[in-house]
Amino acid sequence: MHKGRVVFGAMDEVVFGRPASEVIIEQMDRLGASRAFLMVSGTLNRETSVIETIRAALGSRCVGTFDAMPPHTPRSAVIAAANQARAAKADLIVTVGGGSITDGAKAVQLCLANDVSTVDDIDRIRAVGGVSPPMKAPTVRQISAPTTIAGGEFTSIAGVTNERTKVKEMLRHPLAIPRVTILDPALGAHTPEWLWLSTGIRAVDHCVEGICSREAHPYADAQALKGLSLLAQALPRVKADGGDLEARMDCQIGTWLSTGPLASGVPMGASHGIGYVLGAEFGVPHGHTSCVMLPSVMRWNKSVNAERQALVSAAMGHPGEDAGDVLDDFIRGLGMPRSLREVKVGPEHFDRISQQAMATPWVPRNPRKIEGPAQVREILELAA
Repeated sequence: MHKGRVVFGAMDEVVFGRPASEVIIEQMDRLGASRAFLMVSGTLNRETSVIETIRAALGSRCVGTFDAMPPHTPRSAVIAAANQARAAKADLIVTVGGGSITDGAKAVQLCLANDVSTVDDIDRIRAVGGVSPPMKAPTVRQISAPTTIAGGEFTSIAGVTNERTKVKEMLRHPLAIPRVTILDPALGAHTPEWLWLSTGIRAVDHCVEGICSREAHPYADAQALKGLSLLAQALPRVKADGGDLEARMDCQIGTWLSTGPLASGVPMGASHGIGYVLGAEFGVPHGHTSCVMLPSVMRWNKSVNAERQALVSAAMGHPGEDAGDVLDDFIRGLGMPRSLREVKVGPEHFDRISQQAMATPWVPRNPRKIEGPAQVREILELAA
């Protein structure tokens, strides 16, 4: 008999298929917000008219713009954004950009609520062992219009990199999740192809590790299996034609569904855990970590969850085939990297990665039990 608990998050709405500039105004009116602080992609701000269109629509209700969030959301940039938002007396944060910006805004909400104004102050609000310290709930919330498809805009977790230790740390609070997520496929047309496709594999990774978890349950399965099917069909269509907005919309909805397991209490596994280390320590982009690690993790895990892996193959349109092989072929077909060597991570680093990965929240909950760093190294060698 299934047993479990699903906790529904504090997101109000998901609006899809409409221009972000229109929806942002509607949502500000609905929320009674009058001082929007924009956290946006620097490329979109400098090289396209997207952000200026939003600023023009907001008029005097836009009280500032921050466009300098580097990949992997370093602490220093979070503090810079938080201090700017505090000085602007923002009552809403609006993000338009990728996962690092979305996570940055989640962290900024917590910084504003808890008087965090220096890099070291973040120690007071970071989770330790996956458990958050007592803190005040954010009152300045966010709405997010993503331009990539890793799915962070549907969770209450932020990954923030400690530049001193080169460790990605978790910040979490139930109210850190955006109040509204806006899925506007036209925004993705400005995203570099490699970034869209690789973050799409990150969403695939959410689906796959959710389906294959020891703690999977039917509510999460329903979302992850449908999300995986949409992503498996839509990502190749975007690669074939970047102007196919219907395919981009399917990718965005598939990504939304991909977060169903995590949002309903199903943990991720070793692909996500090792990916945290590859990102924070070596600067490997989020999506590329999943491209490189997921098939190898599946192969290492197969002895304990072959039946669950068969669900993955079927959802991707290849019933009866080995899921690790199906994922390998799919990722290669999108032109993404498939080895640690391709992302410039060599065997000389494997021991350090293995040690750090054991301290992440996900490696200890991998479906095939990982007892220590030696087993993480086995996975790394498969991905070498």
